Amino acid sequence: MARAADKYRRTFEQLDEVASKFWPPELSRSEADLSVLPILLKTQDQFISILSIQTSDLEDLFRIIEASNLPANLFLKHLAILADFGGELLQRVSREFRKIFADGTLQYHWQEEKQPRLYTFRSMPHQVLNNKSLHIDGRHLTESYSLDDLKTDAITLLLFGSAQDRVDAQIPDDLRKCQIGHYLGKPRELAEFIKQRYLWVSRITGGAKANDLGQLAQKCVVGYIKDHLNSPNIEIIFGGRLPNVTHTDASTGRATAFDLVVTNGMKYAAVEVSFQVTTNSTIERKAGQAKSRFQQINRSGHKIAYVIDGAGNFQRETAIRTMLAHSHCSVAFSHSELTLLCEFLREFLEND
Repeated sequence: MARAADKYRRTFEQLDEVASKFWPPELSRSEADLSVLPILLKTQDQFISILSIQTSDLEDLFRIIEASNLPANLFLKHLAILADFGGELLQRVSREFRKIFADGTLQYHWQEEKQPRLYTFRSMPHQVLNNKSLHIDGRHLTESYSLDDLKTDAITLLLFGSAQDRVDAQIPDDLRKCQIGHYLGKPRELAEFIKQRYLWVSRITGGAKANDLGQLAQKCVVGYIKDHLNSPNIEIIFGGRLPNVTHTDASTGRATAFDLVVTNGMKYAAVEVSFQVTTNSTIERKAGQAKSRFQQINRSGHKIAYVIDGAGNFQRETAIRTMLAHSHCSVAFSHSELTLLCEFLREFLEND
């Protein structure tokens, strides 16, 4: 038994050594409609570097975008996230275009110049702004689209929309958030601005926040277990419960839910999955519950395993150590690690 425990239970250092830390490509490609964050995080540095380049005018910026390896639709999505200007607001601008831009132009200031410049919209209002037409919805973000007139209009709007301050214009309050153009060619100020508007807390990400990313990881783990255990007697339950395991406040009588429960109908194993590429308080909550859960699970004859990965999680060293100390199996997020998890589950569920 001691050898088996050593095989499946990891120290923080052992897990840190085998962890993926960042989203594996296969996970980034899957469920693209649900989660655009892995794609955005992967290209964020490139996006920032484009905005940091000193340019003489908008046309120069457009040439840099076209010459870069970052697809124009991804560049535009980054802007929409930073401006907190989503699909509904883009459509509103289209509907009210003539009220906001009566003569079809946008007046703005380029960097420190006192004399304003004028941008003439190329496609609006003839073409409608929305996530689909701009190719910045989840499905299209997995594909590369080059710069066109509509994207050029949208980029200008998101960069300088707040500069539209004409007395006769009916300006939506949300348009005042489109001020990113003020930071063009200013790396330090741009970095501070991006820090304040960090995309993980933006409303635009909606269904693509950490909770949904966690569900993606759970689905991937479920698929791997099903493929490798390959047994008709094994059931995997999302948000499942373990018999006789309750919250620490036993007076509630309410059973604790786990990310996954794997069972053959007689034996039960809980699997908690956490993949965070930025720091997140969820791991602290799970760590706080780890000891009491482990004690109840042991008394009831069940098992608990943890799949823990992501650079953000490993910044919470104390929490991770607590969870590892109160688990029967702990693995990172990779094929070889998930294979070890399946071996642990098979050994527990199939042996008397």
